[in-house]
Amino acid sequence: MIKDLTIPVFTGIIGYITNWTGVWMLFNPVRFKGFKAPGLTYLSKLLPRKVQQIPGVMHGGLGWQGIIPSRAAKMGSIAVDTTIAKLGSPADFFAAIEPEVMAEHMIRSSSGDIRDLVERAMEEEHPQMWRDLPAQVRAGVHERVQQQFPGIVREVVVDKIGKNIDQLLDIKLMVIKHLERRPELANRMFREVGEKELRFIINFGFFFGFLLGIPTVFITHAIPYWWVLPILGTIVGYATNWLAIAMIFQPADPRRILGYEWQGLFVKRRDHAAEVYASVVSEEIVTVANIGEELMHGPRADRTRQIIENALRPAVDRASGQFAPFVRVAMGAREYDAIKESVATGGVEQTLTPLMDPEFNRSRAKKVHDLMTDGMKDLTNHDFAQMLRAAMEEDEWLLVLHGAVLGFVASLVHLAIFGV
Repeated sequence: MIKDLTIPVFTGIIGYITNWTGVWMLFNPVRFKGFKAPGLTYLSKLLPRKVQQIPGVMHGGLGWQGIIPSRAAKMGSIAVDTTIAKLGSPADFFAAIEPEVMAEHMIRSSSGDIRDLVERAMEEEHPQMWRDLPAQVRAGVHERVQQQFPGIVREVVVDKIGKNIDQLLDIKLMVIKHLERRPELANRMFREVGEKELRFIINFGFFFGFLLGIPTVFITHAIPYWWVLPILGTIVGYATNWLAIAMIFQPADPRRILGYEWQGLFVKRRDHAAEVYASVVSEEIVTVANIGEELMHGPRADRTRQIIENALRPAVDRASGQFAPFVRVAMGAREYDAIKESVATGGVEQTLTPLMDPEFNRSRAKKVHDLMTDGMKDLTNHDFAQMLRAAMEEDEWLLVLHGAVLGFVASLVHLAIFGV
């Protein structure tokens, strides 16, 4: 009698533990924990694709990484395809975050630095002549540069970078790179969106397992063999985790079942999810500072530098005004060109450095946030669910398998305590 009464309790515990550990496996550890296994890199190529996809296996490691952080880059890739891409081209996105405002900020922040840049260039390339010039002439050169600087910056940011942003910036690659570098951001998205839902799923595991334990009692009486309970325990563990995963994302659209309206738990809160997702992206990933960093040091940085240098080189000629030919002769063509090159190359960093300003980034983050939120809210329920599910879809079989194994082990424990 006691043995029979404990079966639903055990199956309830199986359901709770499988869902609790399943949720833990989704998020932890953030970084891969394990060790290298000699020969596994080669062997992994011969294994089934599903096994290859286990975190670490393809790189010759045995261990574990949370499913969501291990697939953060893929989720980011799909997020770009389903949101930013729907807003238009990178040029449309860049235009939406108002390059004119960026240019004005750069002008305000860099005007003093440009004066120092001209001083350094002159001192390095032709110090004696620069010192011999009357103070009024030197001041005139600086004044001319300052007058030209706003126009140069607007030309660089709005016309040159803005119109060529498709060739200069790969937003998708930028998102993937930042999520690979900081996979904890993917965890933050899921946890902030579904903390209540994940807790519900863990608790639901006990009640669902308990319910499955009731018919298990009758089946073990009808088929009185020791191996029946382990088989049923395996099924309970498997079914509990499978149902938990399904409840997160399915059905994508609301359906009435048994008089109740059902919808995937995360999809049901899609407006909140969109806000959280957009906050993480706008505050941590697609920021003005990161865009500037990508333009300056990303895979296409040489193109950005070339554009800015080409815009800055004429500045020395303009600053010299009508005396440019005489200054060129007085200095020597080589020294004069060296000054132009020094101003151009030095000005690249000076031009985009103001984009790193935290306060300015916060002011632009609202624009990116609104764009992302609107883009995500325009998604169909199915696309929205797929975007979130992409982070774990490849590894769902592992969660279900781990539930089955736990169910099998728990059944053996029950047999060891209470017998057949």
